[in-house]
Amino acid sequence: MDITRQQKILMHDFEDRARHYGAVAPPVYLNSLHVFPSFEQYAHADTSQDDCFVYGREGNPTTHLLERKLAALEGGEMAAVFASGMAAATSAILGTCKSGDHVLCMRDAYQPVKRFMAEVGGPRLGIDISFITGTDLNEVERAIRPNTRLMILESPATFVFTVVDLKAIAEICRRHHVITYIDNTYCTPLFQNPLEFGIDLVMHTLSKYLGGHSDVIGGALIAKDPELMTYIIHSMREWLGGVLGPMEGWLVLRGMRSLEARLRCHQENAMKVATFLEAQPQVKQVLYTGLDSHPQRELIRRQMRGHTGLMSFMLDRPPEDAVRFIDQLKLFGKGCSWGGFESLALCPLYEVSEEEIRFLGNPDRGLIRLHVGLEGADNLIQDLSQALEGI
Repeated sequence: MDITRQQKILMHDFEDRARHYGAVAPPVYLNSLHVFPSFEQYAHADTSQDDCFVYGREGNPTTHLLERKLAALEGGEMAAVFASGMAAATSAILGTCKSGDHVLCMRDAYQPVKRFMAEVGGPRLGIDISFITGTDLNEVERAIRPNTRLMILESPATFVFTVVDLKAIAEICRRHHVITYIDNTYCTPLFQNPLEFGIDLVMHTLSKYLGGHSDVIGGALIAKDPELMTYIIHSMREWLGGVLGPMEGWLVLRGMRSLEARLRCHQENAMKVATFLEAQPQVKQVLYTGLDSHPQRELIRRQMRGHTGLMSFMLDRPPEDAVRFIDQLKLFGKGCSWGGFESLALCPLYEVSEEEIRFLGNPDRGLIRLHVGLEGADNLIQDLSQALEGI
């Protein structure tokens, strides 16, 4: 989608200011229910209409505005917002799969989703799951079974930044009647639109770049197929109750106003930081989708329009020095999330089991993940430089 069109969606589309006294910012509808002039109107209320609301668990004017913007940004027909990214992910699984079904999952997908399947999906619900790298199309084809119902993707994967061929995987899965789901949080709708490549269901963690200020938890699902959204995803959200609150919805709407400007700054800072790290003798490898050294750069250019602030790198030193390096940093907070204004550093694999390391393909235990924030590239590089000198 053209960036100019996306900017218009972010700033103005679907906002009827005439209904709200000319207010530039949309109001927050904090009410839990809506009343009607007559019982007949209540009894026959059609909540599929954009201006009809009954109860907050089913829909809210503030969160509905957010859903319309997200659907338009991704090129989808409908969106549903949830109380967290995990609420969105688990609703997608529970809304598409039943006992006896098989789920195919990328090995590098979001760890809590894999834990949900290991602790709930398999033993309690009878949904089988198997894992593949996703980078080998023959592997994808071989792994699909007659009862495979869903394929879970994340591209780029946010530890090792592998990228998978979305169009090719979508075509394989469609031939086998398998629903495709992708976590598109890293790219945001501005830098990648998986629905255009044939993916069925797109998930975003609203807590990351779409919110952008580390002050909200939320999730979203977007699809082109209204039936998939209406009869599966919307119903599942209503039954499980994981609806996004109106205040949280308003915070995401506010964050989206500056999304394009923030992403441009994150990308500019991250490119400078990645280039700096790649030139350091203590650094063994930098994993960032914006670098020409990325082994999948041609696929990245076909699928993505830009890059954000997340990257990983490995020191040419023992894993213990990765922890020492992180502790030397002053501007980088030590935390697990990303996508906000702040820079963060983490050693996500340092304490995982040997079994998990083997499962993930034996990545470096000392892998350091950075989120490059908005503090300024020169300041961040200075901080990284003194931490490298400190070890």
